[in-house]
Amino acid sequence: MKLEILTKNENQEIQNGIISKIRDLINYKNLEPGDKLPSERMLSEKFEVSRTNVREAIQKLEFYGLLKSKPQSGTFIADIGQVAMNGMIEDILRLEDPDFKSLVETRILLELKTVRLAATRRTEQDLTNMKEALDAYSVKVENGMDAVQEDLLFHLAIAKASGNSTMNTFMLIITPEIITKFEEYHVCDKGMAFKGIQEHQDIFEAIKNQDPQLAKEKMKIHFKALYQYCYNI
Repeated sequence: MKLEILTKNENQEIQNGIISKIRDLINYKNLEPGDKLPSERMLSEKFEVSRTNVREAIQKLEFYGLLKSKPQSGTFIADIGQVAMNGMIEDILRLEDPDFKSLVETRILLELKTVRLAATRRTEQDLTNMKEALDAYSVKVENGMDAVQEDLLFHLAIAKASGNSTMNTFMLIITPEIITKFEEYHVCDKGMAFKGIQEHQDIFEAIKNQDPQLAKEKMKIHFKALYQYCYNI
């Protein structure tokens, strides 16, 4: 059997095609909030695509709150009217992969908020998680190794400490793309990486001392070089 490997764009096109067909199915059958969709197997056969593709499309619509899956029961239409449903699906189909500048702007906006919340809500376990990530980052930088992932683990630990599950989820969603872009654009050179050790430490101390305003100011300083770099590429 031939192994077919799809590019990211091809997979995106298949997903969008399935989402469009799910929308058409909802409209054609006049499905209402709470109504059940056909099974993944039935949709796979109807749309002539793999069950994996159907599952990914359903998961995407679940993420945006348009569908709800219930274990052992199936997938159901969320509590959204047909007009709103169609409009939101159109928006989803128009979504593009974020560029590097968009990722940086989103990350900065998120983290200036999460760091303030973390300084207010952090637990001792949160501090331990941050310190472990901070130490791992420092060790790699001091040994001349790439520390992009350790850097982002420190920031993810801050997001978790914020106690806001939605912000934490957004950070988890954009992190893989950020790692890819950082490596693609060679963002963390040695100078920035060494400077980052002290900046991370300053942010950590502000959170530890539960000073939200200082934590925000230290995060702004930390992001200054990244922001300038982003707009110079």
